[in-house]
Amino acid sequence: MEIANLAFDFGASSGRLVMGKFDGERITLEEIHRFPNEPVWFNGRLYWDFFRLFHEMKVGLSKAAKLGVEIASIGIDTWGVDFAYLDKDGHLLSNTIHYRDDRGKGMLEEMERDKGVNFAEIYKVTGNQFMTINSLFQLYYDVKYRPHIVDHASSLLFMPDLFSYGLTGERYNEYTIASTSQMLDAEKREWAVDLLKKLDLPTNLLQSIIQPGEVWGELTKEIQEEVGLPKVPVIAVGSHDTASAVAGTPLKSPNCAYLSCGSWSLLGMELTKPLINDESYECNFTNEGGVEGTIRYLKNITGLWIIQQLKRKWSQSDAKVDYVYISSAAKQAEHVDYIIDPNHESFVAPFDMEQAVIEFCEKNFGKRPQTIGETARAAYNGIVQEYKQAVEALGKTLKKPVECINMVGGGTQDQFLCQLTADVTGKEVIAGPIEASVTGNILMQLKALNRIKDIEEGRQVVQQSFAVKHYSPRM
Repeated sequence: MEIANLAFDFGASSGRLVMGKFDGERITLEEIHRFPNEPVWFNGRLYWDFFRLFHEMKVGLSKAAKLGVEIASIGIDTWGVDFAYLDKDGHLLSNTIHYRDDRGKGMLEEMERDKGVNFAEIYKVTGNQFMTINSLFQLYYDVKYRPHIVDHASSLLFMPDLFSYGLTGERYNEYTIASTSQMLDAEKREWAVDLLKKLDLPTNLLQSIIQPGEVWGELTKEIQEEVGLPKVPVIAVGSHDTASAVAGTPLKSPNCAYLSCGSWSLLGMELTKPLINDESYECNFTNEGGVEGTIRYLKNITGLWIIQQLKRKWSQSDAKVDYVYISSAAKQAEHVDYIIDPNHESFVAPFDMEQAVIEFCEKNFGKRPQTIGETARAAYNGIVQEYKQAVEALGKTLKKPVECINMVGGGTQDQFLCQLTADVTGKEVIAGPIEASVTGNILMQLKALNRIKDIEEGRQVVQQSFAVKHYSPRM
């Protein structure tokens, strides 16, 4: 009987269960179940629908159980920063609030006013770039404005922690996801207890940190009975999806940058230790945990989220408007000088993304995009300009040149974006694999099961398993 590993990969717009089979040399992937991940507005707050997502996980596991393949393990990766509270009995106290909700806005200013703690002090300990979505600011808001929930909590679990808890009944905080929170000491790689206490935040809610490649637990008896699987182990992988994506990226050299391109773009380099100094602070770089003790030194950039939201609106009135249509229209746009700032607050969660782009262009350029192509091109131009600035800042702060960019994720399917990235950054772009997050997830499962020795061997497997495409700069 064949042996397979299951990878749950949750993105901002969809989730899926993928089966990976490893024959000793190559990995093959098969999608078992895909489902939407749509946030829900309720009474002025934006939430994730956790219970629906957990239901879909069980649907996926039931499908896998019926395939007649022995399941060796399960791993879970998701987006970063968001979390939920459990009470002493393990019950969820509220649905998880979405990072695009605005509850973190203004919290840094309140920290400075209330506690005398500024961002330079926070960065020195955590090494995370300033983003209002970070868990630290979400938690500070909850302590001040939702004490009725926090006061009844006994544990805080980030999204992949919560899913793993639902399957196993075991509570941990996985290292890579914890490192996105701005609550972890980057150097010590443990909770920044002194900083959190200075902010009067409840450190008792934080769990023991589990590392990628360790066994989280086994499917509970209830889950086994419900989905038809035996006592399968759940493995702690790089549970932040970018940590898994970087693990699954066959980097050409240590001087090659990675670019994980999905709803968010994350561009950086893999280091052996954090880089926290005045330059990294000024350039707003973040230091997040990777697998096998590595550090993901990177910038978070709003990525294809804007294109996704434009497509959602346009396709509602015209079914032919898919991503290929939008990319082609942007490439052929008559006016290509429109450019937005993708990180501007007007693009965080507008009700109408098209209108937000048009209004930004009108305010900054004195004219309005007139077509789908011009509107989309403004978004593409803004995204790749951010890539260029991030590449230049990487070279500046690391004191070494960036040789090339290895782009992974869904964005690699957009040939126009890949070529535009090469043209604007002036760097060779190596595009692929598309399924880097899933592949990195499976690699850490294979390591935990002693099927591969380390991530270096795993990346060799990736090179043998998946094709890549090269884009050279044309200007």
